[in-house]
Amino acid sequence: MSSRLRALPLLALLASGACTETPKLDPKDQAEGLYIRGNSEYLQGNFDAALKTFDEMKGLMPADPRLPAARGEVLLSMSRLEEAAKEFEVALRLDPKRSTNWSRLGFIQAQLGKPEEAQKSLQKALALHPRDFNALEQLGELAEERGEHDEAVRQFTQAAEVAPDASKGDLTLRAVDVLTKQGRQEDVLALLRKATTQGLRTPEMLTTLGDAEVHAGHLAEAATAYQEAAKKSPKDPTLWELVGEIQLKLGKRDEALAAWGESLRVKDRATVHVAIARAHLAAGDRAATEGELQKALDTVSGSDVREMQEVADLLTALGRKPDALRILTSLGAEPGHAKDVELQLATARLARELKDPATVQAACARVAAASTDGGVVKCP
Repeated sequence: MSSRLRALPLLALLASGACTETPKLDPKDQAEGLYIRGNSEYLQGNFDAALKTFDEMKGLMPADPRLPAARGEVLLSMSRLEEAAKEFEVALRLDPKRSTNWSRLGFIQAQLGKPEEAQKSLQKALALHPRDFNALEQLGELAEERGEHDEAVRQFTQAAEVAPDASKGDLTLRAVDVLTKQGRQEDVLALLRKATTQGLRTPEMLTTLGDAEVHAGHLAEAATAYQEAAKKSPKDPTLWELVGEIQLKLGKRDEALAAWGESLRVKDRATVHVAIARAHLAAGDRAATEGELQKALDTVSGSDVREMQEVADLLTALGRKPDALRILTSLGAEPGHAKDVELQLATARLARELKDPATVQAACARVAAASTDGGVVKCP
């Protein structure tokens, strides 16, 4: 046999051995892949799968300082707070200089009703990372719980200053909420004006600013804020409706009609048609008023108490009181509105005016059933 023929079986054997041998992976590389996969599962909301993957990783790299923190994040998202706290405590023993671990632990301690421990953990987080807005926010919540309102406002506003743009508005509104609950409207207005001047002009911020301007009696400024909010909220018809109401109060009828027109472009609603009809009625344009009334009747939902009452009030103003009474009677007879005392009283008053004793009696009976403080005496 030639040397070439003798070599062929040997080559085949070597080739076969090369194909069946499994390459050995570095455990560190395997662990890194599991870490990435676990985080991906966590971000997708697959929490159980993420925990299982991190458990596999632990078998390869049990001392990896990232592992308990990763498990803690998953357990926190699952509201398994006690377990999450233990994971972050382990993470801190492995890496005590990671501010996020202190911040998460402080948050969990606060949720578990351990405010003093939470305070210490959050302060340690801020000592390592002064711009940790989550820690600042949690400190604000703790201060509010203690009744330290100025401190809460300071923490929330400081958190807003260092937070990502997407969170700045919500954190500022947390401070606004604290001030509002204390009746500090001047401080509310000052804070909102400062924030919006500095560029924080989200629809929520502008709407809240508009509310504060109205409370302060600054109607022109309120209209400006609501209008900008409306432009940034193209699916919300109520903001344009507010602009229209304010403009009419300011004596700017054309601007009011234009704003209501914008509201109707977003959504055709009976309340807006009623508002337009009243503007025409005040101007003495009966035909235009009747036209808007008909549009209101065509678009009325039949379930909104405010909407139905406004249509009824407009019918009354136009001398169509029997029609108005029919609407109020029908609305008040529905089980969901039987305990609406104001609605029942309005129905009773109009029924009495139209000399309809049966309707008066029925409405007053509902008032009596809904009243616990002698309100029935007020019924006609």
